[in-house]
Amino acid sequence: MGSFPYHLYLVTDEKSCNGRPMMEIVEAAVKGGVDLVQIREKQLSEEAFLKKTLQLKQMLDRYNVPLIVNDNLEVALHSNAAGIHVGNNDVPPQQIKQRWANCGILGYSLEYEEHLLSESATLADYLALSPIFSTPTKTDTVTEWGLEGIRRIRTLTDKPLVAIGRINATNAAEIIKAGANCLAVVSAISAAPNPAKAAEQIRNEIEKSI
Repeated sequence: MGSFPYHLYLVTDEKSCNGRPMMEIVEAAVKGGVDLVQIREKQLSEEAFLKKTLQLKQMLDRYNVPLIVNDNLEVALHSNAAGIHVGNNDVPPQQIKQRWANCGILGYSLEYEEHLLSESATLADYLALSPIFSTPTKTDTVTEWGLEGIRRIRTLTDKPLVAIGRINATNAAEIIKAGANCLAVVSAISAAPNPAKAAEQIRNEIEKSI
């Protein structure tokens, strides 16, 4: 548990930036208290994804904030990212470990409680519960976990739990109190008029609750 010191996790989403430069939004969010960032760009070609990842990593390195790549092992390896996040239909963690033995942070999205017993979950450094509350950002999810789901999974594993899905300053505290170690946020920060302030408000709620 102590090896995952992160509490506020920004997942990038170009659409929710509403036409503003993603790099500026992420930098503002980091200034507001984000301490881990995942680049998630499903629409880009591999070349464009790698280019954007390298730019983002260069900026985040100045703040000493790790960058995790969503579901693209090649981009993660070539950009020297801090880690990778995968779901049930992505590159399996077993395969990632074979190709990238010193992968720093390996995240895995839990879709069903039964997956907790899988080798993928065992190999992961943290487990993401997605979504806590259903969200328009991700339409292909299976389980809406809710606070009860976090409490249940918390009793079954001591791995760090990252909660994602319609999280904002008004529900952050109850999600942490239910047993999440870290909150992953998309539009509550990226779409906010003031991303730094939005991040700061969520971070304050987390700090009060841990």
